[in-house]
Amino acid sequence: MTELALRRAPALPAVVALAWRELVRFFRQRNRVFGALGQPIIFWFLFSEGLKSSDLDYAHFFPGTLAMILLFTAIFATISIIEDRNEGFLQGVLVSPAPRWAMVLGKVLGGAAIAWIQGIAFMLLGWIGFSSIVHPSALGAVQAALLMGLMAIALTGLGFAIAWRMESTHAFHAIMSVFLLPMWLLSGAFFRQGQAGLLGWVVSINPLTYGVAGLRRYLTHADGLTTFANDPIPGVPPLWLCWLVTALFAAAMLTLSWRVAATRVKGDVQ
Repeated sequence: MTELALRRAPALPAVVALAWRELVRFFRQRNRVFGALGQPIIFWFLFSEGLKSSDLDYAHFFPGTLAMILLFTAIFATISIIEDRNEGFLQGVLVSPAPRWAMVLGKVLGGAAIAWIQGIAFMLLGWIGFSSIVHPSALGAVQAALLMGLMAIALTGLGFAIAWRMESTHAFHAIMSVFLLPMWLLSGAFFRQGQAGLLGWVVSINPLTYGVAGLRRYLTHADGLTTFANDPIPGVPPLWLCWLVTALFAAAMLTLSWRVAATRVKGDVQ
């Protein structure tokens, strides 16, 4: 009877508790809050001052900067997995009656929420500071926020899958510095979609490309959004494809995280 009850332990309380723990720990660490709020402000200030005297296309760089904030915040939020294992908290979660997928979902949603909050803050600053360039409609802003949430889940899931196999934060940082920067640079943040050759092919298969493209459409080309399926902006994937690829990316990363978490690592309870 006890074993049956353990197997039927509800998953939702575990998901909510772990996600809430990530948020509480984030807001209790003042240095992390300062960095999360300060980074969008610094980027906003640098771009607003630097682009006033240049001919750089801020409308092109702004969605890529949003993607960078989501990417690095979501990935580095998963460092808590390594810390939780070293402190013994993760072992307690693993032997609890809650299913393992609930632990994965709670950790991913908590980290994604932190990245999403930071992304929203930067989007609002760009909207205020560059209203002539960043000019989404009210509906477009809501849809962009939803797309950023989906991107944050996908990227946090990617970070979870990588961090689970790491035994130290140093190894995690080393892999991230090699892996993340190319992923961001080849997402259309700097190199535009539709280029010919090897570079264009790599950009087209990068799932982050389609999240950046969707943000670009919602935030900087609001006047060009005629229909959801037939968008006239050349060289940028249509919105339906942006949502489809981003949703598949998120589903794939959640599945990968769950599969990876089902394996034992050196620091787990044997």
